[in-house]
Parts: sequence; C-alpha cells; structure tokens
Amino acid sequence: MTTTTFSRYADLPTLVGLMTGDEKHQAAAESTLDVLWVLYDRVLDVTPETADAPDRDRFLLSKGHGPAAYYAVLAAKGFIDVQALRNWGRFDSPLGHHPDRVLLPGAEIGSGSLGHGLGLGVGTALGLRIQGRTGPRVVVLVGDAELDEGSNHEAVAVAGRLGIDSLTVVAVDNGSASLGWPGGIAERFAREGWAARSAAGRDHTALYEALTGAHPGRPLAVIAQVRS
Repeated sequence: MTTTTFSRYADLPTLVGLMTGDEKHQAAAESTLDVLWVLYDRVLDVTPETADAPDRDRFLLSKGHGPAAYYAVLAAKGFIDVQALRNWGRFDSPLGHHPDRVLLPGAEIGSGSLGHGLGLGVGTALGLRIQGRTGPRVVVLVGDAELDEGSNHEAVAVAGRLGIDSLTVVAVDNGSASLGWPGGIAERFAREGWAARSAAGRDHTALYEALTGAHPGRPLAVIAQVRS
C-alpha cells in the first residue's frame, strides 16, 4: 500500500478541497493561500518539531475567519495529519471553523474574532523582548477589513512608537474593508513609524523579498494585494 505525500505548493488546492461545506469561506481562504505558503515554506523558523521551542518564530493568524488555507498549509508542512482535513468542522475534530490554539498543533492563538491578533502580536513581541529573546520573529496575518477595528489603530501606534522590529504584520488587501484608511494601508503604517512595503499577493518572489528585507529599529508591514 502506498501513501500519498502532500508537501508542495501544487498540492494545496487538493488539500483545501478535502474540506467541504459552506463554512469554508472559499474566497477568504484563497486570498491567504500564497502568503501562508511563502511564510511557512521560506520565512518562518518553526517546524512541527520546534513548535514549542522558546526561540521559535511565532505566527498569529488574526484573519481566522475561513481558515481552510491555513489548515492546508499546516498539513503540507507536517503539523497536522492530512486525513484530519476530511473531518474539519465536525464535533470531535480539532479543526474548527475558527482555529483553536489548544487543539491545533502549531497555532499560537485562537482566532476568528477580528481585530484581536495585532494587539496579541504586539504583546507577544514585547514579552520576548523582556525575556531577552531577540531572535524570534512575530508575524501576524490580518485582513484589510479587520483593520477598521479600533484596537488595531492602537496596536499600530504602540508598535511604531516602541520600535518593535521583531514584529511583522502581513495585511491581505482584497478590497473588502468598509471604511479603509486614507492614503491606503501602507501609508497609515508608515506614518506611525513602520517600514511599509506592498507586494502582489500571488507573487511568491515579491512576497519573500518584502518579508525578508531589512528594517532595523522599526516594525514591518507587508501589504499583500489580492484582487482575484
């Protein structure tokens, strides 16, 4: 008997397809798929074996509404069993319609309540700084719509003032925000003292370069533009 291994970017549509039901929020999942892959494949220093290591990179999924892409990437990278995807959302499944950090290996926070992730990311980065851990990155993935939440305005201002350069925010901009920020998302982060960069949200090379370019003394905001 042979076992099929799903470990490539090309396998992600198949993995997402194992999860069925209207709760999957296909559009929300697909808008994050490329960013998540680039992060876990080329940027984040965390593996299933180091998921609890004190000096691991931390990834916080604030955009937890429709986590199918997140689950697919975690399965491709060995954090969860591929077969678990078939049972997602069921009563006895660890894969809920919103991620649960208690049940999901590798998940740093429970998410789905929009507007919470960035504040938690600021706190996580400050906690690591206090511990003297200067190596780990804290990366928070947010959606453009949740940036309308007031808690994010406060977190953006605090992180810029304190120069938390271990903190990275990836904002997936798919044009779904009701209010938006005058001048655009990147402009708002830049005005608060962040290094702000925009990249095509499906271009893996552009995303990698934006995520890994130097930004000493300032937190980093990468705006991943996805329109289809």
